[in-house]
Amino acid sequence: MKYRAVVAMLGACIVPLCCVAAEVAPAASSGADTLSVIYARKSVRHYTGVAATKDQLETLLKAGMAAPTAVDRRPWAFVVVTDKKILNALADGLPYSKMIVQAGAAIIVCGDLNKALPGEGQAFWVQDCSAATQNILLAAQALGLGAVWTGMYPSSERVNFVQQALGIPKEVIPLNIIAVGHPVGDEKPKDKFDPVNIHWEKW
Repeated sequence: MKYRAVVAMLGACIVPLCCVAAEVAPAASSGADTLSVIYARKSVRHYTGVAATKDQLETLLKAGMAAPTAVDRRPWAFVVVTDKKILNALADGLPYSKMIVQAGAAIIVCGDLNKALPGEGQAFWVQDCSAATQNILLAAQALGLGAVWTGMYPSSERVNFVQQALGIPKEVIPLNIIAVGHPVGDEKPKDKFDPVNIHWEKW
């Protein structure tokens, strides 16, 4: 009887501990979760004015740097701007980035030509940095934030303006500005799937 009593007591302790462990352990990410984020992503241009936290912005940057990159060169560089004066100056000089002021933060995704492949392969920096950008947009969606990609490269006028405004070296090319903030909720995801765009085996 004493043996059974001890076993019962141990069992009473072990079960709650297992439950606690299950609650603490992070849930495994499923394909459905990933696809939900992808399908729910939208371009957000209207924000509440509440700024994203530094931790949230660092999470976005970590996601960006998890992107694939040609020969693992990682030619990206990021400039994060939260200063209101700088955001206003960027918004004044760029025609399609006015929303960054209300968003409260901007991530400028750049390609560092010093880290890019040499010769003809150098142009792959655009693909690498575009992949990083998409990761940031999806991570923003996953965190409940809003974001939108506004282009700069290959517009030499916009590229030169941002380089001068932020002190970016000539060999570092701004690809885009991503506005990041808390969405008002006006924008909704679009179903862009169209079988007409698919060609099986060959054109």
